[in-house]
Amino acid sequence: MKNEKAKDIGLGIKGPKESCTDSKCAWHGELSVRGRLFKGKVKSAKSSKTVIVEWGYNKFVPKYQRYERRKSNVTAHNPPCMKAREGDSVIIAESRPLSKTKTFIVVNVERGKE
Repeated sequence: MKNEKAKDIGLGIKGPKESCTDSKCAWHGELSVRGRLFKGKVKSAKSSKTVIVEWGYNKFVPKYQRYERRKSNVTAHNPPCMKAREGDSVIIAESRPLSKTKTFIVVNVERGKE
């Protein structure tokens, strides 16, 4: 692994302490970050360099004038310098399509406090 400093990706988030040689890394590769940001929890980290992130939101139901809780799952690229594991709280950012289902990348990891 190279020992180079992480570049600024323009989100006001500190970069990882470790470095990596992944070309699809937002901090050390050529991948640019654009679009939406989400904060969620890693539901699964079984795939290679991929995590499934889940986050909840409220949707208004006009008929009952109430809100209902919903969840959404998204696959995100997990660079080697991030090492997100199951149960971690992560921030993911949108980028160009990386594969058929991956358009997000992990940019920050907070270890699980369970």
